[in-house]
Amino acid sequence: MPELVLELNGRTWTLDPSRSYTLGRDPGGDVAIDDARVSWRHATISWGGRSWVIEDHGSTNGTFVQGQRIHQMEIGPGSAVHLGNATDGPRLKLTGAGAAAAVAPQQAPAQHQARQPQATPQQGGPGWSQQHQPPAPQQNVPQQQGWQQQPSPQVPQQGGSAGAPPVYGDRSPTTFHQLALGRVMRIGRALENELVVSDLQVSRHHAEFHATPDGRMEIRDLGSHNGTYVNGMPVAKGGTALLGPNDIVGVGHSTFRVVGGQLEEFVDTGEVSFSARHLTVTVDGGKQILKDVSFGVPEKSLVAVIGPSGSGKSTLLKALTGYRPANQGDVLYDNRNLYKQFAELRQRIGLVPQDDILHKELTVRTALKYAAKLRFPADTTQAERAARIDEVLRELKLDIHKDKKITSLSGGQRKRVSVALELLTKPSLIFLDEPTSGLDPGMDRDVMQLLRGLADDGRTVLVVTHSVAELAICDKLLVMAPGGAVAYFGPPEEALNFFGYSTWADVFSAFENYRDYDWAGRWKGSQHYQMYAADIDAVAAQPVQMPPMQQMRPPKPQGWFSQLVTLVRRYVTVIASDKGFMALMVILPAVLGVVSTLINPDHGLRPAPTASGANPGAATVLLILAVGACFAGAANSVRELIKERVIYERERATGLSRSAYLMSKVIVLGVITALQGALIAAIGIGASAVPDEGLILGSYVKVELALPIMALGFTSMMFGLVISSLVKTAEKTMPLLVMFAIIQVVFTGCLVALNGKIGINQLSFLMPSRWAVSGAGTTLDLNKLFPNEDDPTLKDPLWEPEAATWLLDMGCLLAIGVLLGFLVARFLRRHEPEVMRK
Repeated sequence: MPELVLELNGRTWTLDPSRSYTLGRDPGGDVAIDDARVSWRHATISWGGRSWVIEDHGSTNGTFVQGQRIHQMEIGPGSAVHLGNATDGPRLKLTGAGAAAAVAPQQAPAQHQARQPQATPQQGGPGWSQQHQPPAPQQNVPQQQGWQQQPSPQVPQQGGSAGAPPVYGDRSPTTFHQLALGRVMRIGRALENELVVSDLQVSRHHAEFHATPDGRMEIRDLGSHNGTYVNGMPVAKGGTALLGPNDIVGVGHSTFRVVGGQLEEFVDTGEVSFSARHLTVTVDGGKQILKDVSFGVPEKSLVAVIGPSGSGKSTLLKALTGYRPANQGDVLYDNRNLYKQFAELRQRIGLVPQDDILHKELTVRTALKYAAKLRFPADTTQAERAARIDEVLRELKLDIHKDKKITSLSGGQRKRVSVALELLTKPSLIFLDEPTSGLDPGMDRDVMQLLRGLADDGRTVLVVTHSVAELAICDKLLVMAPGGAVAYFGPPEEALNFFGYSTWADVFSAFENYRDYDWAGRWKGSQHYQMYAADIDAVAAQPVQMPPMQQMRPPKPQGWFSQLVTLVRRYVTVIASDKGFMALMVILPAVLGVVSTLINPDHGLRPAPTASGANPGAATVLLILAVGACFAGAANSVRELIKERVIYERERATGLSRSAYLMSKVIVLGVITALQGALIAAIGIGASAVPDEGLILGSYVKVELALPIMALGFTSMMFGLVISSLVKTAEKTMPLLVMFAIIQVVFTGCLVALNGKIGINQLSFLMPSRWAVSGAGTTLDLNKLFPNEDDPTLKDPLWEPEAATWLLDMGCLLAIGVLLGFLVARFLRRHEPEVMRK
């Protein structure tokens, strides 16, 4: 097993065949490479038993040998490997151990060759290029080669699209590509593209650049799943857009700009600045719940937001993420306006709500599998998704828990899984809302250290929290005062001294005791304000001008039918994993069916052997069957939407189809409820004597009687979904479920005669039980079995034993179900991010 010597930029590593070596930008890696074109964990070199092997780990810009992009390849002395670019990327030269004997002993062991961070000015991001910020405490940001060494060429503004954003204004491109006239340059994930982008957000064949006859360039979308964008605005699927000299094309995490005969590529590696300017949110009545909030943070920062209740923290989070855009002000993502370019930039933002965005009945791997299926383009393979899941699990140290159910994890571990779900798409900016809520101090520390690690790995992290125990590990602290104004922004270690108190409890008490005090004015008159926020605040406030809503809605990574199949499979898996619920779904209808057989054992549902043939017991049996179907159907669904509300809100923001989500519930719950109705009817009707012939199905009279019961269960299930979409907490569903079941009892017509009662009869037409009992009543001739005692001549026309009446009853019952489905869809809209509402 020969040793291998690796040379890079004058440094040498002697590789031992007994272990593997990681290459990438990670300072803790074996071979740290300070170049923005290199991924954090780019590749691995190891002894394969026969030869040395280099394996690319899904890097953004690729690994190249002799100009060809490779995923795994045998290498040896004399090989040369380029990382990030086939021509000018960092070059690894490989030689035998003997050739480097003179220099190898002088080098430190490979595991100690990680680069040492060097302090740099706080101007890594474009939003900070014109500002003079003091160095943040404990913040050493490595210089990223290829991004910040030199400014990119300035391109004249004339000829470009109006309002083209100054994207990456102070950074050099990650790489350059030569454009030849008449040549098409296709972009995509597949290796046969001229420009390969190793990003799972990018389709295999995503878009292409080509020249028009007049010498201009245009971008053509190739039916991509996550969309192609020009200056943040989506190009129509399969459509084209002409490019001006300053237009920016967005594809996944990469952006491109045509300058002369070259195509400049900028790869968003996660190290982005972020700032908010004069954010103001006004609600009905003109009340401001967020007042003139401005702050800015450089790349790779961890920012904590604290404040008392009513200080606007949740409102600020919604404004910063674009869920509920501010009425005034700007949110800048690396100098790009988030509101105006939300459709593109939302793919680079992760949000972890306070409640877990997980189905706790699933295992960790299964939950992430379905999330990846919904978020990645339809042309990603199962192997690609699995590789990304494994990568995230390793990064968050969850690989040892991947086969455990989420319910069995601790609170801190569950929060890690929520973060893992967001990291699947490699967001550059991550927001977390109260991630330590309900955790003990030890788990609180673990979660905050996790967030510190995420920031150090090259992301900007903003966390809203009530916990003040671990603020010292943050780079910046934003303190919100009652009423939604900024009371402090700056280093956390200077905050208590700024307020003049020794503990945060004293600060929060002061907020409560002096609610009318001008905390924002005190902040703006301070030296801290001049040091940390004055430059950003100096930009005049601007009203928010949102683009048309159809341009802000994110595309659907998966087609509607593909989403539906994934959602149905996930929902079935969730239900199947809950053994108690499955047992209850069988026991409940069985018990109700058995109870109905005790009501009228002598005559069942046949006419009585008397002159009149009246059999009042038949109506009672129908009543029990109908109530059982109503209760079972509504009970199945009454909690389903409220318990998944947070999950739905987040998935909707990532492109989930509302109708596909609702249809998945209708299909799965509809099948379950129909089977329950069939079980109730099989027991209750199967054990009873029935007429010899039906109106529609002839000798299959028991099936004809069972169909209204099954349809009633389905419609009641839809009513349960309406309740679940309306309530704010799951506790409110049970009283409404009981009320619904009791009302259905009254309006069956079996206890109280409805026909002829003005108002009451018309109201009964809105009740599904009325139509279900009427459908069965036509087959049984209920007017004869259960005559109106007050006026025997007054018959209920909905019980007339005619085929047309049976079809009318069933049609109205199903129409109510369809109407309820429309209402659920409208009510679901209220729980979506504002930018998603149509």
